[in-house]
Amino acid sequence: MIEGVQTKRLEKHCDDRGYLAELVREDENLLSHFGQATISMSYPGVIKAFHYHEEQDDLWFFPSGNAQVVLYDLRKDTSTTGRTDVIYMGEQNPILLLIPKGVAHGYRVLGSQSATVIYFTTVSYNKNDPDEKRIAWNDPTINFNWGTTFK
Repeated sequence: MIEGVQTKRLEKHCDDRGYLAELVREDENLLSHFGQATISMSYPGVIKAFHYHEEQDDLWFFPSGNAQVVLYDLRKDTSTTGRTDVIYMGEQNPILLLIPKGVAHGYRVLGSQSATVIYFTTVSYNKNDPDEKRIAWNDPTINFNWGTTFK
């Protein structure tokens, strides 16, 4: 896995009413600082990629739908510089994903249902000076094939 990236498997407490799961706790030290929580929905087949941050870490969770998340390490000072990782998350794999600053990230919605992502950041969004650097979804350096591989 890319250096600094972490996952946390959620523990669901189920009963005849449904389930409860804790997402983020301050005593887990996943985020160095709380900045903001955001929710976003994307339609089936949508690709939202790539971008990265210079100041903030992201912590992602997909409570509905499923997504193929792609990470690419842009940092020059890590043992995983230039590495690509793919993580499948959502209803079928309920995990939290910590994405450190300097790691490009994006996702593709899988299946026939929309996907919702809730994410927590270490810095609040500043619309006058956003910490969001864009890279094309088909960037030749990352060279990721977003198509489904049938096996």
